[in-house]
Amino acid sequence: MFELKPISRDAIPRAIQKAERYRLLNQSWAAESICLDILEVDPDNQQVLTMLVLALTDIQGGVAESGLRRAREYLSRIQDEYQRTYYAGMIAERRGQVLLAQGGMGSGGMAYESLREAMELYERAEAIRPAGNDDALLRWNTCARVLTANSHLAPASDAGYEPALED
Repeated sequence: MFELKPISRDAIPRAIQKAERYRLLNQSWAAESICLDILEVDPDNQQVLTMLVLALTDIQGGVAESGLRRAREYLSRIQDEYQRTYYAGMIAERRGQVLLAQGGMGSGGMAYESLREAMELYERAEAIRPAGNDDALLRWNTCARVLTANSHLAPASDAGYEPALED
């Protein structure tokens, strides 16, 4: 419908600052838009790919499955194995947090599984982390505390749903 206006390469540093600011203001939709504009000019910008993954999975208002899918697509473009593994953990953790907050039938098991997936990814990231970077340990501990504080979360049962039948 509209032809988007490209930004100049010289404007990228300022645009990155704006995107970061919008994320801090809980306006992830605006940060996402700016990141997409930057990636049109600089498709391999690792900082912007990371910021876009985070913007697509920001928790306020919930995380749509389409946002998670898109975040995983952008995640695959992150070149550093540690960063890719760490942010894959962030995606799983944020999905678990949203499921926990939303509640509903089956959400406890799904939240548990997402948080455990995040913890496994953080353990993989921990094994390859740069010296002095304990971010993966901090996130792992957060997931562990969430699971400990929410004892009702448990692995999803394999038993299928069976409605009660009236006699």
